[in-house]
Amino acid sequence: MTTTYTISDLAREFDLTTRAIRFYEDLGLLQPERSGPGGRNRVYSVRDRTRLKLTLRAKRLGLSLTEAKDIIEMYDSPRDTGAQLTKFLDVLALHRTQIEDQMADLQANLEEIKVHQREARALLAKAEAKASAKSATKGKINAA
Repeated sequence: MTTTYTISDLAREFDLTTRAIRFYEDLGLLQPERSGPGGRNRVYSVRDRTRLKLTLRAKRLGLSLTEAKDIIEMYDSPRDTGAQLTKFLDVLALHRTQIEDQMADLQANLEEIKVHQREARALLAKAEAKASAKSATKGKINAA
C-alpha cells in the first residue's frame, strides 16, 4: 500500500498553513492527486512530501522558490547528476556570498552601535558627575 497524506497532515507535520501548501501547489512544487466528489480532496504522495521538505529546506538556505523549484525539478529529471550538483553548488555559492556580505554589514552596524553606547555612557557619567557636584555644592550653601 502506498503512503499518502492529506493537506492537513502535511500542514501539521511541517507547521504550515494549508494556504501555504496550496501556494506551493500553485507554483508547481507539489502535484497532488485529486479524489472525492468533484476532485475536491488533495492526496499528496511521498514524492510531494519530499518535495515540500526540500522546498522548506531551500527557503531556510535563502533560496527563492523559483530557485528551489529549479533544483528540485533537476532531481526529478533523468539528467546528469554532475550537472545537477554543479548547479546546486553554484546557487549555494551565490547565497553564501550574499549571506557573508549581510553578516559583514551587520558586524559593521554592531560595531557602530558599540561606539555609540560607549559615547552615550561616557556622556551620562559626565552628566551624573556634574549633577552630583552641583547637588553637593548646593548642600554646602544651604548648610552655611
